[in-house]
Amino acid sequence: MVDTRVDLCGITIDNPVIPASGTFGYGHEFAELYDINCLGTFSFKGTTLDPRFGNETPRIAECPSGMLNAVGLQNPGVDDVIREELPKLERVFHKPVMANVSGFSTDEYAEVVKRLDRSSMSDMIGWYEINISCPNVHGGGMSFGTDPKMAAEVVKAVRWITDKPVIMKLSPNVTDITEIAKACEAEGADGISLINTLMGMRFDLRTRKPLLANVTGGLSGPAVFPVALRMVYQTAKAVKIPVIGMGGISSAEDVLEMMMAGAVAVEVGAANLVDPYASRNIVRDLPEAMKKYGISSF
Repeated sequence: MVDTRVDLCGITIDNPVIPASGTFGYGHEFAELYDINCLGTFSFKGTTLDPRFGNETPRIAECPSGMLNAVGLQNPGVDDVIREELPKLERVFHKPVMANVSGFSTDEYAEVVKRLDRSSMSDMIGWYEINISCPNVHGGGMSFGTDPKMAAEVVKAVRWITDKPVIMKLSPNVTDITEIAKACEAEGADGISLINTLMGMRFDLRTRKPLLANVTGGLSGPAVFPVALRMVYQTAKAVKIPVIGMGGISSAEDVLEMMMAGAVAVEVGAANLVDPYASRNIVRDLPEAMKKYGISSF
């Protein structure tokens, strides 16, 4: 018998499989297909202070071994999430959920965390995953996650608001991701998750225009797995806090490889958009894969 349980920032979860933000909605959508309580947890859709329609369409494009997206953080805003989405989730999911938070200034990050943390639904939230790939509207549009000082400012802004674990989701579009991770750790982050998508683009040869209305988008899927694995390996060696690995995971074997690189848990992203049962199937296959490779526990 293998033991799939892992400790994620002080909270024990049944297995390390976590559907990634932006690929699993607010959970109740997938609960119509299967019992999502089989998952370790999941990270719900990136939530901002105000409602966002997102970018113009087309904003999704397939490519070999992956996909490009420029959705633009479409979401109903934090107040609607508290009022509408979390009560729906509460009826079908009976574990702590990971709340993914996005913002365009340090004040926005702090306000979203504050409203979630002080809401009537706060007991549902186990962790805050702070997406610092967003452009800083007060800093010339540069993403918070591309500069150690700006990343540290976001950690500082949210850390004093909540007692729940704060996990910083890092962008891979940097020269040295370990410097960003260490800056977050120094300001009190409880964990790191990586990688977010790699920037890319494609052209339509018939129209001679980019496939995405936004021109560029984030590349995800199996194509990015080796890059993600390398960055997780480097980051896990550079910090003492837990690391969640993601980027192209689509099988139980991928989970094991990411754990060997130093991750304590993994997030499954694009695979959920190809097959809505992907995360469930990885959970199902994980014990057998562990036995095959002589792994009794993580």
